[in-house]
Amino acid sequence: MTWFLLCVGLLLGGYFIYGTFVEKIFGIKRERQTPAFTQGDGVDFVPMSKGKVYLIQLLNIAGVGPIFGPILGALYGPAAMLWIVLGCIFAGAVHDYFSGMLSVRNGGQSVPNLAGKYLGRGAKNFMNVFAIVLLLLVGVVFISAPAGLLAKLTGVSLSVFVGVIFVYYLLATIVPVDKIIGRLYPFFGALLIFMSVGLTVALALSSEHSMLPGFEVGDFFQNLNPNDMPLWPALFITIACGAVSGFHATQSPLMARCVENESNGRFVFYGAMIGEGIIALIWCAIALSFFGGVEGLNTGMAGNPANVVYDASTGLLGAVGGFMAVLGVIVLPITSGDTAFRSARLILAEYFNLPQTQLPRRLLLAIPLFIVGAMLTQVDFGIIWRYFGVANQATAVMMLWTAAAYLLRHNKLHWIATIPAMFMTTVVISFLLNSATLGAGLPMTLSTVAGIVLTLAITALVITKTKGKDVELQAEKA
Repeated sequence: MTWFLLCVGLLLGGYFIYGTFVEKIFGIKRERQTPAFTQGDGVDFVPMSKGKVYLIQLLNIAGVGPIFGPILGALYGPAAMLWIVLGCIFAGAVHDYFSGMLSVRNGGQSVPNLAGKYLGRGAKNFMNVFAIVLLLLVGVVFISAPAGLLAKLTGVSLSVFVGVIFVYYLLATIVPVDKIIGRLYPFFGALLIFMSVGLTVALALSSEHSMLPGFEVGDFFQNLNPNDMPLWPALFITIACGAVSGFHATQSPLMARCVENESNGRFVFYGAMIGEGIIALIWCAIALSFFGGVEGLNTGMAGNPANVVYDASTGLLGAVGGFMAVLGVIVLPITSGDTAFRSARLILAEYFNLPQTQLPRRLLLAIPLFIVGAMLTQVDFGIIWRYFGVANQATAVMMLWTAAAYLLRHNKLHWIATIPAMFMTTVVISFLLNSATLGAGLPMTLSTVAGIVLTLAITALVITKTKGKDVELQAEKA
């Protein structure tokens, strides 16, 4: 319990100390009008209060990733919790802050346009394709996971819940942001808080389950995975949304279109990532504690993290409390899946220069996305998750380099984005070179060396091509 509380304390301290430092380097302008006012359209650009925008941002980014990812990551032992804390403070929250605030500074533009502005047209074209693919994968993952849990809770056919969630996603994608998302999310937020706090208290008070049983300091630096999966670099791909996630870069512009003042950015963007990190810590600790360690977790999971969610929730909170907790878990992916499809629609709208104030135009882009998404739901969940993990972290890499390029162009301390960008670039390249199913299947040592060399080359290229080259929009200078 001491280690768990220390991790939570470090995350909160990171928000107040490092978050303030990042905000100061960015340089907010309180007097500058945000896109919510300058481009208000009553559909996507709608001013909302700081608290409401924070809650929506948290629910947007906190899908099944900060639950399933940390549960799978817990198979590596307490090292997973260490990565959640460090990754969240120095990489994930920085990533989310810049993806949100750069969108605010650029009229609410999405990540492909931001990458294009600061990294060049090639990056924009790459990100347009990559972001759509990622969002479709996210949408499918965040349909399959909650539908499976609902079927397990009620005994109703899985296909029925898939259909119901699809219908909800379509409605949430095309109606104004404040009509469904803005009204339902406060209730969903209450479920999320109940789930997080309730499970933590129940575990702390449990006489049958102790917090992190049987672990020692040396276990932080050992690979405890019972399936012999390498800690490097697989852990940093497995735990995505709880530490650093490219999916968040596709979500932050949604709320960048709704924030009322730039001074709200640290609370909304950096703070929401810290909140997600705490959720990830809770589920990582529950996974390791409820099943008595890594071996017990591996057996109890039986290949599907949803089994851990159901068993731990009902085991710690009883039938009624467990039902409410599982509902809280179900809410998370649903409140990210709807905005995944919404983000995909807006990225396509920007690409085709198609205004979205009229409903037929929104349907024109939304319906093809849902047709493709329905087809992808027929693919095995495990396969979709693997591709989602790699696509997710590769998108995070692009966003971190975009943030670094922005800071370089403005002669600001770029290392706050460059260092995490370098680390995650090495992770993704090493993983792809080593993976036999998704990549080249090279030996780990060779893959890591190649990853480091290529990362250094990319770093040198970004620094030499962008340092001191101010390409701010005229409106940004105002």
